[in-house]
Amino acid sequence: MEIFKTPFSRAYWRCAVQDSKKLRTLVFSALMVAACVALSYLKSIPIADNIRVTWGFLARALCALVGGPVNALLFGFVEDTVSYFMNPDGGYNPFYIFTTMLGVFTYALFLYRSEVTVTRIFLAKLATNVQNVFLQSLGTYLWYSSKGYWAIVGVSAVKNAVMLPIQTVMLAALFAALLPVLHRMGFLPDQARRLKLWKRPGWLDRKQRQDDGEDPWEN
Repeated sequence: MEIFKTPFSRAYWRCAVQDSKKLRTLVFSALMVAACVALSYLKSIPIADNIRVTWGFLARALCALVGGPVNALLFGFVEDTVSYFMNPDGGYNPFYIFTTMLGVFTYALFLYRSEVTVTRIFLAKLATNVQNVFLQSLGTYLWYSSKGYWAIVGVSAVKNAVMLPIQTVMLAALFAALLPVLHRMGFLPDQARRLKLWKRPGWLDRKQRQDDGEDPWEN
């Protein structure tokens, strides 16, 4: 599989469209929708007042990594709708569908068919957290809150700033564990040597030497 330095090429979007049509991508996306619903029932971990570690972003980012930006839009729409009706919390806010779609799309622009590094993961999370600060705050302001918009933005900015390093570490650990597995399943390019938190397993080294025509047992 080809790795792209940026999403600004026809080949990148051609791959994204092709991957979005594959049955295995759709099946994987459906599994990630189910994962998001399941993770919404998992107890959050309090960090400070009104700041908690939640888990759904892990499945969203993983789906974006595998499925790409075209699939991300469909996934975001379905996931937000299904998650709400499976675990309703307050009134239904259709604006959140847009923010979820945009967030997963942003993850995909940074992670899909890219050289996944901790820096890239941090930038992807930073971009989505900035979206949360301004767009989710707007949705809250328009639908639920009697507070002013900028007051909501201020609270959200503190929360997202605190969560940014925590979520980056969580994503890096998740990807470090799953990148080699997803590569072996044919979902991703070989990324095991790129994410520095991951020590490449010996069986992957042997497989690489076999692919290169070398004797895997020569040492």
